[in-house]
Parts: sequence; structure tokens; C-alpha cells
Amino acid sequence: MSHPFRIPFPKLPSSATCRSAGIYTSGALFSLGFWFFVDAAVCSKVHNPSDVHIHFPEWIPLICSVLGMLIINSIEKSRLTGDRFSYSVGDGDVVWKAKLVLFMGLALVSGGLAGSVCFLILGYIVPDYPWPTLYFGVANVLANSLIALSCVSLWLSQNIEEEYTYSLSL
Repeated sequence: MSHPFRIPFPKLPSSATCRSAGIYTSGALFSLGFWFFVDAAVCSKVHNPSDVHIHFPEWIPLICSVLGMLIINSIEKSRLTGDRFSYSVGDGDVVWKAKLVLFMGLALVSGGLAGSVCFLILGYIVPDYPWPTLYFGVANVLANSLIALSCVSLWLSQNIEEEYTYSLSL
């Protein structure tokens, strides 16, 4: 089978400990990212004496990143590399569809990260706000970055091949 890419997918180590560590690391990164953003949102309303607060449009990059993470991690690696004869007769283009959905998920995650950077630059750096207020934009970028890293960690750890795979067919 010929691959459309010059560089094939790397073989991932097949250890249950490595898989568990990746999943736990992903959860820790995701919760830390969410904590940074929620902390900034609460501080902007409660502890911030200025008129600058986090409003709903600044939540949109985080929502896009989370949706992209859900989309990316719903795709198995075997769907991206499988040949067209490994699935049922009507699904010859499953690989193409999986790659399209993966692209949409990656676009959501990268769009969320880019959106948070835009909010930081246009909403906090250009108006030249001091540090306590600038933290709201930095926390948004940090939250989206941690969620993107969490997405990568979870996808890699979920797609580690098990050492013993049993296939039952009727």
C-alpha cells in the first residue's frame, strides 16, 4: 500500500504504563489550562478594580479548542492509515473522511490558539494595560496552549498499540 505522505507515522511504544502516563498527563494539562482561564475570568470580575473584564467573546477561543480536542480524539490512528479494503463495502473513502474530520479538529484547535493570541495583542497589549490586567490575556493564551498540548498527549497515548490484541469475529 502506498502512503500519500513521504514520512510514515512513527511506531509508538507499546507499554500500558506509557499509555496511562500519557492519559494522566493529558488530563493534568487540560485541567490546568481550564484552571488558568477560569481563574482569570473570576479575577477579572471580582478582584479587578478597572473597567476591563473578560466577556463572552474571549471564551470563544477556549470553546473552539475544546471542541477541536473532542473531534481530534474521536479519530483512531487506524482510520487514517487503513487501506480501503479493511472496512465494509460502502466505506471505501473512510480514510479520506477521517483525514477531513482530523483537519477540521486541527483547524479548531489552532484557530482557538490564534484567537487567544489575537485577543491578547488587540485587547491587552495594544491598549498598554499594566500587569494585573494583562494577565487576563496571558491566561487565555496559556489555557489554549495547554489544551492543545493536552490534545496531542491524549491522541498519542490513545493510539499506542497494545502488545496483545485479541480479535473476535463471528
